[in-house]
Amino acid sequence: MILVTGGAGFIGANFVLEWLNASDEPVLNLDKLTYAGNLGTLRSQQDNPRHVFVRADICDRATVDRLFAEHKPRAVLHFAAESHVDRSIHGPADFVQTNVVGTFTLLEAARSYWNTLNDADKAAFRFLHVSTDEVFGSLSATDPQFSETTPYAPNSPYSATKAGSDHLVRAYHHTYGLPVLTTNCSNNYGPYQFPEKLIPLMIANALAGKPLPVYGDGLNVRDWLYVGDHCVAIREVLARGTLGETYNVGGWNEKTNLDVVHTLCGLLDDLRPKASGSYRDQITFVKDRPGHDRRYAIDARKLERDLGWKPAETFETGLRKTVQWYLDNQDWVQNVMSGEYRNWVAKQYEA
Repeated sequence: MILVTGGAGFIGANFVLEWLNASDEPVLNLDKLTYAGNLGTLRSQQDNPRHVFVRADICDRATVDRLFAEHKPRAVLHFAAESHVDRSIHGPADFVQTNVVGTFTLLEAARSYWNTLNDADKAAFRFLHVSTDEVFGSLSATDPQFSETTPYAPNSPYSATKAGSDHLVRAYHHTYGLPVLTTNCSNNYGPYQFPEKLIPLMIANALAGKPLPVYGDGLNVRDWLYVGDHCVAIREVLARGTLGETYNVGGWNEKTNLDVVHTLCGLLDDLRPKASGSYRDQITFVKDRPGHDRRYAIDARKLERDLGWKPAETFETGLRKTVQWYLDNQDWVQNVMSGEYRNWVAKQYEA
């Protein structure tokens, strides 16, 4: 059995679904079910005996210890995190608690459990920490892409807390010998993403006839990674990654936010045309967020060279799949867009 934290969130749930589809090995899924955690994403697995869901907080040491003792996982895949930059600006305390204290608590529980294993099980155990490229800070237009040796320079409360969690994971390997692996990924997109993030937010607003809010001049650059490709990369790192190493996971798709929105509008014009005009007519530029990093870009050659992984989707193929999924699953979208979420979006973009 593997233990997945945050397995009802966007990337974690996609990983759980992919794992259960491709493997006979059971999953112990631990999720607090905050606003972005959604059991509806996992509805297809509710009667699957290989999927054991536990609603709990990774900061709850007693519960985490009990789960290790009862289920004896051979690996931990740590997805659980507060992950939205805008929310971290308005409320950083939750990010410190989940991303730093939560990761520390999980590491301590894993270390305690690992120390009880026999030599063979100890050698086979893995703790895989899923992190972000945002820990590396911001690039100029001419800077080389982030590599695994790029110095950390986080600029938001979110990225600072993820950097802190990365450092803890590294320290537990070097100090205690805990067999860890770390991945740093670029911007993910795909099915089941909570509609506070750029792509699902734009799709939801476009279909509702609302403005499509673009920060600043819209020229901030991100590298875009289809979530299914990310899940495959994580499986490869878990299976064959070198202990103590970090692996960058990127899609080789540097796009400005405005390019992304224009491409989205073109797809919607094709797949769900308006009665008149284009969805581009709804684009509205809003005040930039504080400390908005200008460019992220991932160099994923180490992962390709060492483990043979490459993304299967281009940005164009992945985005078309994503838009079609949201068009086909409007019930899921409406169920997650609660009143609390709507109030937050109104506050965030009211300017």
